[in-house]
Amino acid sequence: MSFIKPSCMESIFQFSSSSCGFNQYAIRDISTRNCHVSQSDWVLFSLLGSTAVRMLGARNFLFLRAIEIMTRWLCVILVCSLSLLNIEAYDVGLTFLDSAVAKGAVCLDGSAPAYHFDKGFGAGIDNWMVFFEGGGWCNNATNCLTRRDTRLGSSKKMLTTETFSGMFHNKAKYNPDFYDWNRIKVRYCDGASFTGDVEAVDPKTNLHYRGARIFRAVVDDLLAKGMKNAKNAILAGCSAGGLTSILQCDNFRSQLPATTKVKCLSDAGFFINAKTIIGQSHIEGFYADVVRTHGSAKVLSPACLAKMSPGLCFFPQNMVQFIKTPIFLINAAYDSWQVKNILAPGVADKKGTWRECKLDITKCSSAQLNVLQGYRQEFLKALTGFGNSPSRGMFINSCYSHCQTGIQETWLRNDSPLLANTTIAKAVGDWYYERNTFQKIDCPYPCDKTCHNRVFE
Repeated sequence: MSFIKPSCMESIFQFSSSSCGFNQYAIRDISTRNCHVSQSDWVLFSLLGSTAVRMLGARNFLFLRAIEIMTRWLCVILVCSLSLLNIEAYDVGLTFLDSAVAKGAVCLDGSAPAYHFDKGFGAGIDNWMVFFEGGGWCNNATNCLTRRDTRLGSSKKMLTTETFSGMFHNKAKYNPDFYDWNRIKVRYCDGASFTGDVEAVDPKTNLHYRGARIFRAVVDDLLAKGMKNAKNAILAGCSAGGLTSILQCDNFRSQLPATTKVKCLSDAGFFINAKTIIGQSHIEGFYADVVRTHGSAKVLSPACLAKMSPGLCFFPQNMVQFIKTPIFLINAAYDSWQVKNILAPGVADKKGTWRECKLDITKCSSAQLNVLQGYRQEFLKALTGFGNSPSRGMFINSCYSHCQTGIQETWLRNDSPLLANTTIAKAVGDWYYERNTFQKIDCPYPCDKTCHNRVFE
């Protein structure tokens, strides 16, 4: 029986049938609320209602109505009781790193950085996974001001709990290789993938560009809390945080003991330098502004900087070949964020002809699909510098998605995306523990029927 969030209960019973069974409207509503009700749970709820009625042999309407009310209350009690098992997801509190403020390691608004920490146990007590959250970037003072007073710029605006699921889960059934590790999710509040380091603060805006300092302060804090004794460690992240795990990979390795087995994992962080649908280099200029505004060049690969500009070294395709630490890439070749913001951003699609396609890939015209296939080819070309060393892994599927490790349905479930009949969870676990190598690239869309393609509203 899975954990059902209290916020989902209204949906479950509003659309319930004459007993505890559920109809297609309940399934649709619960799906949109991200309630994660498994197929086995639907079967259990349905059986509870229909079996109760049949066993009692109700024949008249009033008695049937009484049974209906009783079974609904029984369902409420049962669901609330079993929800304590908290199997599919659970909440972890927020830790504010107040000591970092004195070091100047602060969010855009000057507030303390923060993270969620679920401690390891048993055999995993000396294993650490440090995961950096994503959330785009701000490339100038105007855009950073827009972020400053949100959760992406201030820890004062962050929710005090975060749901842990997928790669963060603490049950072996849902996360077999990392469930007992120390699992940390670092909240994103600097706007430059934890690379910024500008000492000056403009009194007019009070903007602090200090992402690199946050990175170091968090790592120092975790080292003091036991990571200095780590046997195994992973630097991971999703989206802009996935870019962090690429750009900061060797830096993270250097801060841990030489005896620690350290690897990096990037989920949806391999952003490519591609032109828009009208042939403009939109993302290239944007990244150059991010690096310039935040002073990020100090963090970027020296080997890359010797060959090209700092803005170009912000792209993984230009610096991944210089990474010495083992690394694994998880990415959709039709990454939904990249399609919406690199290939067809609003500035390149002023008439909105790509709007429906960007919201739902099944609504793309044949001409648009041809463009998407071209983008996939460009994405795969950008991967050529990644190499085929056994220390490097990749899971490149043909889904329309963005970030697949922190959600149970795409990390590990009986209907999760597969490559070579392998889930993301197994591919990553086999690679990390060196049980097997994994470097797989999916066939073109729409061949992969295991995808969980995103549909946006």
